[in-house]
Amino acid sequence: MLFSLITVSALPLVGSVVEGQQFVKNPHEEVITFSQRELALIEAEASGYQKVLKREPDNDTALNGLLKIRLQEKDINGAIAPLERLAKLHPEQTEYGTLLAQAKEQIEDYEGAAAVYNQVLAEHPGDIYALGGITNLYLTQELPERAIALLKKTIKLAQQDDSPIGINQKAVELLLGELYANQERYGEAIALYDELAQVDQTDFRPILAKALVLEKKGDLVAAQPILQKAYIAAPAQYKDQIGKEMERIVKKSEVKSQKSQD
Repeated sequence: MLFSLITVSALPLVGSVVEGQQFVKNPHEEVITFSQRELALIEAEASGYQKVLKREPDNDTALNGLLKIRLQEKDINGAIAPLERLAKLHPEQTEYGTLLAQAKEQIEDYEGAAAVYNQVLAEHPGDIYALGGITNLYLTQELPERAIALLKKTIKLAQQDDSPIGINQKAVELLLGELYANQERYGEAIALYDELAQVDQTDFRPILAKALVLEKKGDLVAAQPILQKAYIAAPAQYKDQIGKEMERIVKKSEVKSQKSQD
């Protein structure tokens, strides 16, 4: 899935559209089970919130409490109603809209998900979470050119003198590079990463991205020194993760070399 640390340095190496609250299916995710007593307590709490909402449909505490419970239960359908209300009440807090769009995507309401993402982007055209989410949605629908066109349009908007505040051009360009790589348009991805690295030689993200693209296209020898360069440039909190990537690629290269000799 697209939208990794390469796009937003505040996210982990494999991020989610809304950190800590996501509906993206992960086969390795631990399944949380509740005892009958715990389930009864949770449902009693949910029922309490629902009673409050009947009297006060815009009660923030009850809406967020009910949402938290539905997220704990992995009840996507049950999370949609409070999310819709919260997104309407707080359009400036785009995480509600983004999470709502993710929920709609999970129940395969792709049209509804796109509508929510577009609503967020109409008011906040540079919201990188919404851009990452709609990019993934378009890929799910096998519409990569639509995603590319949207990201290019956003980059052009960021370059205008009267550009809306909040568009991080570099983040959008990094996302575009990921999209190129996803579509195996490696030359375009590498060219974009080289350009970004030249503009800001202290930013490790385009360097790391280029190394991963080279690995993906099978050029493990070329990837290793670039990954080493990314490791040197990266902040301390990312060095361990990048170091593991280096070890993985070295082992992969050794296996490939051994096979070629057999």
